[in-house]
Amino acid sequence: MNRRDILLLGSVVFLTFFGLLMIYDASFIGSRFDYKRYYNLALPLLLVSILFLFLVFVPGIGISALGANRWVNMGFFILQPSELVKLSLAIYLAAWFSTKEKGRLPAFLLLLSLIIGLIMLQPDMGTASIILAEALAVYFLSGANILHIVGLVPIILLGGLALIKLEPYRATRLSTFLNPDASLQTTSYHTRQILIALGSGGITGLGFGNSLQKYAYLPEGTTDSIFAIIAEETGFVGSFFIILIFLAIIWCGFKIAMSARDTFGKLLAGAITVFLGAQIIINLSAQTLLLPLTGIPLPFLSYGGSALIVNLFSVGILLNISKQGQR
Repeated sequence: MNRRDILLLGSVVFLTFFGLLMIYDASFIGSRFDYKRYYNLALPLLLVSILFLFLVFVPGIGISALGANRWVNMGFFILQPSELVKLSLAIYLAAWFSTKEKGRLPAFLLLLSLIIGLIMLQPDMGTASIILAEALAVYFLSGANILHIVGLVPIILLGGLALIKLEPYRATRLSTFLNPDASLQTTSYHTRQILIALGSGGITGLGFGNSLQKYAYLPEGTTDSIFAIIAEETGFVGSFFIILIFLAIIWCGFKIAMSARDTFGKLLAGAITVFLGAQIIINLSAQTLLLPLTGIPLPFLSYGGSALIVNLFSVGILLNISKQGQR
């Protein structure tokens, strides 16, 4: 290898590790910042996030790809505002619900309708479902009337079904889930490729780098379907280990919420754990055909800058809540 090749390889390796260090730094910063300060920042953070949700539809600022408007061009990087909303809404709801207040259900539903409506216009039903789960969880954990939650469930289910029926691609995904033996060339191609990847891995897998499905056979192999590639290369053993790690993250998150010293910390830790856990459960369920394909990435493993930074920063907040709770 000559000097030019060494320089090229060395430069790429340096930038790769430097990029990973900067991403890791997001978690570190989150863990060093006193989470109690977010209480006063809750409203500004939420308003900025909602503003970005509007900006995705502004020509020249918002970026459209594959029929979706989900990104904002910040000049030097691309931002996905719906990822920011997961965290900013968690902070806002935790701050709002940390004090007792009667009759806030209408205001809560109005805010939730605004945010989910903007995300559905992108369209992104997967992220909307995560935000819905997160918001309802915080509302419930704050001591809300259980009858409110029970009453909302049938409305949410009927609304979700209507939204699925209105969009052909969503209806197709539901039809594929209900009828997985449809034509290989049409609706069930993605699910079939997932099953092939899962089955090919066997007990111990094909080995790292030996996946065949990642060579354009499996759609979204670096994002939504990354778990299928992992299962193919590491098999049942590796897949089971990954699932155990995710379960450990969820367990730790709820333990931190339970041990937090104040209501704001409890609700914030609970909200973060719920939106991380919901993404994990929905993605893994879709990859094992327990749920229809949703397009939700797998936290910390799927490709995606905005999601990874927000998730790592959220974990940093959990660590700070845990540290404060031990004092």
